[in-house]
Amino acid sequence: QVELVESGGGLVQAGGSLKLSCKASTSMFNAYTMGWHRQAPGKQRELVARILPDGRTNYPDSVKGRFTISRDNAKNMVYLQMNRLEPDDTAVYYCSANYPWKYWGKGTQVTVSS
Repeated sequence: QVELVESGGGLVQAGGSLKLSCKASTSMFNAYTMGWHRQAPGKQRELVARILPDGRTNYPDSVKGRFTISRDNAKNMVYLQMNRLEPDDTAVYYCSANYPWKYWGKGTQVTVSS
């Protein structure tokens, strides 16, 4: 079993930035595709960033140019740098591992005030 623990959420004003972190407890981290997803109240969970083992990244248009996913394989960490945050970015953000997302964290709340 893989444990994923997110941190870094909070309350921020529109236009501000936050950096989320996710610690993975697995010796297979280097081989996993890692992702960040979010779920707003009343909406489906959506993928906002994905990073492959070789470092390639993917983003949906809604966050492209504002969010950056990165990983530190030596520390079993994955990060999500979020800039120019908007009220519509308000959601619980989840870290995920091993595409198609066998493992999930419990989530961290991000609230963007207008």
